[in-house]
Amino acid sequence: MNSLSAPTVSTKTKTIVINSLFIALTLVATMFINIKLPIMGNGGLIHLGNVPLFIAAFVYGKKTGAVAGAFGMGLFDLLSGWALWAPFTFIIVGAMGFVAGLISEKVPGKRIYVNTLAVATALIIKVVGYYFTEVLLYGNWIQPFGSIPGNIMQVAIAGIIVIPLVVRLRKRV
Repeated sequence: MNSLSAPTVSTKTKTIVINSLFIALTLVATMFINIKLPIMGNGGLIHLGNVPLFIAAFVYGKKTGAVAGAFGMGLFDLLSGWALWAPFTFIIVGAMGFVAGLISEKVPGKRIYVNTLAVATALIIKVVGYYFTEVLLYGNWIQPFGSIPGNIMQVAIAGIIVIPLVVRLRKRV
């Protein structure tokens, strides 16, 4: 092994460890810190899984955000008896993490405003993605409206927690 390949191995290992950590944090925060809303339709689940997802996206970038969201929340669906939802969650929440990280990386400006824009965009992806998923799964255009309040609350709460926190975290990483 030459001296040029050592940093690559270290970088790959670090990436695997960080991605694995954020997958686990997203899974645990989704699985154990949640409240099911008692409203029409699927109801909606408020959880804190978006907190580690946004931290991953804002601190480590779009790829880590996508991996944390897709695998962390996709695994939650599989382990919680909602396997039918897992492929949709994988795509929707993976897209949320990727787009939030992309906006945070590429858009110039004060981090607090850029990250607020990223959270708002992720919110739109979540609401629209899960609305059409429920339309597809339930064959009903009205019932999915019942899940929108929970989706809005979980992303908004995560944004309120993460946006001030991530400015300090980025300085330390």
